[in-house]
Amino acid sequence: MTQSFVHYGIHFLLPLVIAVLFFKKQWKFALVIMLSTMLIDLDHLLAIPVFDPSRCSINFHPLHSYYAIGVYVLLSIFKKTRILGIGFLIHILADATDCWMM
Repeated sequence: MTQSFVHYGIHFLLPLVIAVLFFKKQWKFALVIMLSTMLIDLDHLLAIPVFDPSRCSINFHPLHSYYAIGVYVLLSIFKKTRILGIGFLIHILADATDCWMM
């Protein structure tokens, strides 16, 4: 229960807080972009089984790999891709908390 609350709190509440605090003029746009980064979970469809509650996503799925995380860090540096990069990193943080809480 606690793990799910933390995981989904990071997925949904943290983007909202960041959007409102740091992207005040375009917070709705920033929120939608950050929430859309959950689409990187489509790489779970490549795994068998698709969902395994005891599996750590970090460095298991291609879009959750350390290489991909490096790209997400780079995206967050540049102004034009910053919101996208932050969204990806928030997603990775949410998934990493699952790994730490297992």
